[in-house]
Amino acid sequence: MQEDHKQPGANSRRDFLKNSALAAAGFMIVPRHVLGGKGFIAPSDRLQIAGIGVGGKGQSDIAEFSNKGLAPVDIAFLCDVDDRRSATTRANFPKAKYYKDFREMLEKEHKHIDAVSVSTPDHQHAVAAMAAMQLGKHVYVQKPLTHDIYEARALTAAAKKYKVVTQMGNQGSSGDGVRQLMEWYNAGLVGDVHTVYCWTDRPVWPQGIPWSANKAEVPKELNWDLWLGTAPYKDFVDKLVPFNWRGWWDYGTGALGDMGCHIIEPPFRVLGLEYPSEVECSVGSVYVDEFKRGYFPDSCPPSSHVTLRFKKPDGKTVTLHWMDGGIQPERPEELGPNETMGDGGNGALFIGTKGKMMCGTYGINPQLLPTSKTATAGVAQTIARVPEGHYQQWVNGAIAGYGKKQLSSPFEIAGPLTETLLMANLAIRSFDIRVSKPENPAQFSYPGRYIKLLWDQQAMKVTNFDAANQFVKRQYREGWSLGV
Repeated sequence: MQEDHKQPGANSRRDFLKNSALAAAGFMIVPRHVLGGKGFIAPSDRLQIAGIGVGGKGQSDIAEFSNKGLAPVDIAFLCDVDDRRSATTRANFPKAKYYKDFREMLEKEHKHIDAVSVSTPDHQHAVAAMAAMQLGKHVYVQKPLTHDIYEARALTAAAKKYKVVTQMGNQGSSGDGVRQLMEWYNAGLVGDVHTVYCWTDRPVWPQGIPWSANKAEVPKELNWDLWLGTAPYKDFVDKLVPFNWRGWWDYGTGALGDMGCHIIEPPFRVLGLEYPSEVECSVGSVYVDEFKRGYFPDSCPPSSHVTLRFKKPDGKTVTLHWMDGGIQPERPEELGPNETMGDGGNGALFIGTKGKMMCGTYGINPQLLPTSKTATAGVAQTIARVPEGHYQQWVNGAIAGYGKKQLSSPFEIAGPLTETLLMANLAIRSFDIRVSKPENPAQFSYPGRYIKLLWDQQAMKVTNFDAANQFVKRQYREGWSLGV
């Protein structure tokens, strides 16, 4: 059997918090009202879940928690700003009480809620999750964890402060694929990985476009003011909801936010990465006519290539490339000309001092290169799998209570991963900062382009281009607050 070889400095992420001190105590079955306290569900009770954003992905999330009624779960409350989107979930769980404003739901029903699932557009993730955690509720939040870097840091701290069980909705982190990659890496099959390429064919929604000038009538089933939430007020326009909001910075986080948590997560975990120290990027352009580039800073670009560098505790540097809009890295020479790289449109490629490996979205179909090595690797399984799956892992953790069970993507892992994605978005947005030239105000310069941004992760600040820091923390619309 091949000797297990662990790369220095990677243990904390790779071991999934297994070194955390867990309280060893017996328990007796007593009702919840006798136990009291935050973040604890009596073993005799069923987990009372409230869903915030229950159409689309929220619909499938709620169904997964219930597990066709087999899980010890009651879907007790549902909240959505759009009656059309929530209709199917409400029909599936007719006993659940329905609200449109999550703040009203939490205020009135918090004594009857144990855990909250958040599956709203990105710009509402943080305020909903924070409100629930401050009431001692366990939270499951769809990816990306937050819209802003500041929000990600705040939610990570809050999970620890309020001692609640947390999980981000990057289900690949509970998959077998990422664990197989970790075992190969630990065994030294590819040596020290110094470069990673991650790519996606997203966006599959409009980006790099001007905001529509065609004001539309708000559907009677949609509360537009609540949908906007923390974002600046704008008139409703057609085709923004329920899907195309992803391409607008006020609400979404572009291809990085949509797919980065699924594609960057495997290298992030395998290599024990935490926070990048520097970032640079280039972005694709659109043209408003044959000769003139469009300038649409409110919209995510149609494509981008971002380079992030991480300093590991052992002093080594890892360079991670992100490519979206269909851009892909050069095919490795070890991959056959007709073999699929990653899963085709998406994937991650690890380049080490002794070899290479790759995977698709969610870490699926891990392969050593050349792929003929995969079947003959002969590395023993050393990392426990998650047979119950990502959703039930959170359900089981919430029922057990804070610190009692190991989870795949708690906020102490999901927070830094999300910050990494948002750091890349900060570079992309900085690329389009436009300044009028003093000598000719009709002409512009773009000081954020073609430079390297240096990041102080403790201070959450770019140290060499202050204008970029406006994207670390956004200003909420009046009436909304993170509460910290």
